[in-house]
Amino acid sequence: MRKKVTLKQLARELNLSISTVSKSLKNDPEISQKTITRVHELANFYNYKPNALAVSLKSSKTKTIGVILPEILNHFFAKALFGIEKQAAENGYKIVTCITNESYQKEVEYVEMLNYSSVDGFVVALSQETQVLNKFDHFQVLKRDNVPFVMFDRVSDEIDCDKVIVDDKVASKNAIQYLIDSGCKKIAVVTTIGDLSVAKLRLEGAREVANANNDVSLIDLQVKDTILDLVEQDSHNIENEIEKFLKENDLDAVLGLDETAAAITINISHKLGYKIPQDISVVGFTDGLLSRHSYPKLTTVSQHAEDLGAKAAKILLNHLDNEVEKYKPQTEIVKTSLIVRDSTM
Repeated sequence: MRKKVTLKQLARELNLSISTVSKSLKNDPEISQKTITRVHELANFYNYKPNALAVSLKSSKTKTIGVILPEILNHFFAKALFGIEKQAAENGYKIVTCITNESYQKEVEYVEMLNYSSVDGFVVALSQETQVLNKFDHFQVLKRDNVPFVMFDRVSDEIDCDKVIVDDKVASKNAIQYLIDSGCKKIAVVTTIGDLSVAKLRLEGAREVANANNDVSLIDLQVKDTILDLVEQDSHNIENEIEKFLKENDLDAVLGLDETAAAITINISHKLGYKIPQDISVVGFTDGLLSRHSYPKLTTVSQHAEDLGAKAAKILLNHLDNEVEKYKPQTEIVKTSLIVRDSTM
């Protein structure tokens, strides 16, 4: 294996100063084209690569951002990560990704580890446990150290930072209104993520629409009183709870506040002999694999996860490349889309 060549070795072999070689590699106009060509030819021959650590020490930047996600098996976060990485790569940055598996303690440890490793900034979606505990001291440390970070999707009003979210409340209102316009009068809301900020906003939106439609008398009752919160239960128990729920309630529509809840509702409805959408219409959130491959295919709210991730990364990179001493954090809202498929009339 050929030994890795250094800038000093290139300079010695070319009989040039280290400074001249460095400037030549950057095509500095101070250096003659003849010298630049000589340096590039030798650098290419040895497959010379700049020492990343030395470059980062000199510039006080690592050109690396930390990405902290609550999970990766979820289609939404996988697509968001794709958008983050793509945006970072286009701007010459690498990403280091850590998965908390919904744990507050892991989130704290990863923030500390990446901050100690000197990433330039963070893109974060909060873990479920962090939102439940409402503990954010680890992010206050980042603010104290002037480390920029952007939260997306799962955010907290307790932290003063840039945020990128979808219009969850509006999305839920549109979904419920769509069901009402389709003739549904007895609508239930089902969720497996009831403790998360996004679910609370979606539920709030559903309730507002129900309250505004007095001619649909059962909507208020169904939306307010038949919320099925299945956080921290295994899949078997979730299925049992939804089956019991569907048996005990006379419904003509279900809004699943997450993809899992909607997909299980479809499966259990088949088991109970209900026809979809003739007997029960179903709408879910997140246009993932479950939505596209369920039978019938699920009408769903698309949160445009890739765009959401890319926008969060873009905001962070703008901070890193254009440092501003005084800056007021902003919240950007990405609009959702209702994709109508065969699970609704």
